[in-house]
Amino acid sequence: MINTYKFFQLKTPMAIVALSALLFACGNKQQQSGGDFGNGPAPTLKVMALQPRTVTLNSEYPASIQGQQNIEIRPKVDGFVEKIYVDEGSVVKKGQLLFKINNPQYAQDERTAAAGIKTAQADVNTARLQVEKVKPLVEKDIISHYELESAQLTLETKKAALAQAEAALENARINVAYTTIYSPVDGVIGSLPYKLGSLVNSTTAQPLTMVYNTSTIYAYFAVNEKELLNFSRDSSTNTSLSAKLKRIPPVTLVLSDGTIYDHLGKVEAVNGLINTATGSANERAAFVNPRGLLHTGSSATVRIPKVLKDVLVVPQNVTYELQDKHFVYLVDAQNKLTNQSITVMDQTAGQYYVVTGGLKVGDKIVAEGANNLRDGTVIKPAAANTDQIYKGLK
Repeated sequence: MINTYKFFQLKTPMAIVALSALLFACGNKQQQSGGDFGNGPAPTLKVMALQPRTVTLNSEYPASIQGQQNIEIRPKVDGFVEKIYVDEGSVVKKGQLLFKINNPQYAQDERTAAAGIKTAQADVNTARLQVEKVKPLVEKDIISHYELESAQLTLETKKAALAQAEAALENARINVAYTTIYSPVDGVIGSLPYKLGSLVNSTTAQPLTMVYNTSTIYAYFAVNEKELLNFSRDSSTNTSLSAKLKRIPPVTLVLSDGTIYDHLGKVEAVNGLINTATGSANERAAFVNPRGLLHTGSSATVRIPKVLKDVLVVPQNVTYELQDKHFVYLVDAQNKLTNQSITVMDQTAGQYYVVTGGLKVGDKIVAEGANNLRDGTVIKPAAANTDQIYKGLK
């Protein structure tokens, strides 16, 4: 141990110079032995070499569920609700009886029209007999030809009256048929706002009910203007919209309880009109609904996958942020660390970043927490288990 006190007792310049040299040598020896981690040996850190990978990015959009058909059931005639053959939520088939409207006037009109046809038919027969009676008399010049023409015109008038009577009967029968209402499609019955005895007509504000055809359901969701623009730019300008839609992979529906719907869907339509209030455009995805699990008006989330091939991916936990920028630690040929700024995609693949700039294939980076490291530190690299690191990557 050097007695520095005795050195300071010496007043010669040579003593001061010797002491300074000794202290510098000691400090330099400490730096060489431990770097930034003190006097110990170089730290051992896990390192991995970056290789291109295939990843799937999922974009999620809140969606509202609507049936393939939402049909209002309205009466076409006036009357009282006499019978209701279904209940709210009932599953019905096309052609199944739903309601009976009571209005005796329509039945009376049908009977009157039927009687009118008989009268009209009798008038036609009388007019025809008159023509047959006059015709031979005209041929024998007993009466003038004018009498025959008059009889024939009368016959044509009676035939026209018969046609009108037949039309009146058909119209009366249609009105009677309208008093029984059937389901136009397979579906599910909605609410029943009118009870037995309620007076209804074709101008009533509310329909008798709604029939929701949910064999196929539509999930409507909105994409922002930027996403719509990227979709429009995808592929060549000669590609039609339908061709672009076919290239969208099958989509997943996440239900309101967080579970995944059993069947995949397909994006079928894109609304080209952007809502100026929200800056978004609507899209529609179709899903089969064989068990009736999905209902009109429910909410869900549409998940659209996008597959990226041969991209660089780094775990988020090996990066750190500084002033809204992402950094990793590169390891050079001398095993020295260099902090490297990287750019990443807005979308993440789970707990991973897709790198778009700052790194290249073959670069080696520190594969564990980077918070306590320093630029310029010399380390002892150990190969990281990349299978373990990327096990959560799909």
